Amino acid sequence: MAFMSQETKKKLAPEIKKVLAQYGVKGSISVDNHSSLVVTLKSGEIDFKADTVGSTHYQVNTYWIDDHYVGKARCFLNRLVKAMKGDIWYDKSDAMIDYFNTAYYIDINIGRWNREYEVTS
Repeated sequence: MAFMSQETKKKLAPEIKKVLAQYGVKGSISVDNHSSLVVTLKSGEIDFKADTVGSTHYQVNTYWIDDHYVGKARCFLNRLVKAMKGDIWYDKSDAMIDYFNTAYYIDINIGRWNREYEVTS
């Protein structure tokens, strides 16, 4: 069963913040419903609209980063997902038998519902 606690978030936060700082992106880290680790990107040097293949989505599908993003955005998002997983994330799910067992879910939002992501460069 997916479970994310504030303590686990605190353990993962330093690596996540390191990735954000390296790419010049500001964001927040939160826990949603005790099951998801959420990073919301507020502003930064990466222009996600320019580095998106196809339509622009502001909730990143972490399984399709390589297909929907190119360039610096792809590299950043892949490194961010790796930092969000850390060494403790696992996924032993089997959709064929309707069995879901994962450490926790990962959500990345580019902007918020009421405030768009701001490109700073």
